[in-house]
Amino acid sequence: MGRGPAKKPARPTGKSSLHLRIDFGSERSIGPGKVRLLELINETGSISAAGRALAMSYRQAWLLVDEMNQMFRDPVVAAQTGGGGGGGTTVTETGNDIVRLYREMERRAYDAASSEIRSLARLLTPQDGSPH
Repeated sequence: MGRGPAKKPARPTGKSSLHLRIDFGSERSIGPGKVRLLELINETGSISAAGRALAMSYRQAWLLVDEMNQMFRDPVVAAQTGGGGGGGTTVTETGNDIVRLYREMERRAYDAASSEIRSLARLLTPQDGSPH
């Protein structure tokens, strides 16, 4: 139904990363947690398995999926019926578009801020416990 999982953003060297949260007003937002949940639903075909992978209960994962399904014009996740396994869950084309767009924004934001991120990283205390 969808185009498959979106590519994850290229991770910067080291452990620096940048995450975005987009607020649409009226307590509607999308950020790294919801996007990762959609990616894991794509990988596992299951809300409960995706929730477990994120150390959250099925109920919490389902509430996030329901929130996204209500927030966007078209559903982002849909139930699949049938089969010997009893069905499952699929991320819709809209859901895959959301993941793709979010990851692209994240990548562009990182690229735009990479110089400042490197400058901030140089100001960090060393992790080996040694003094500056």
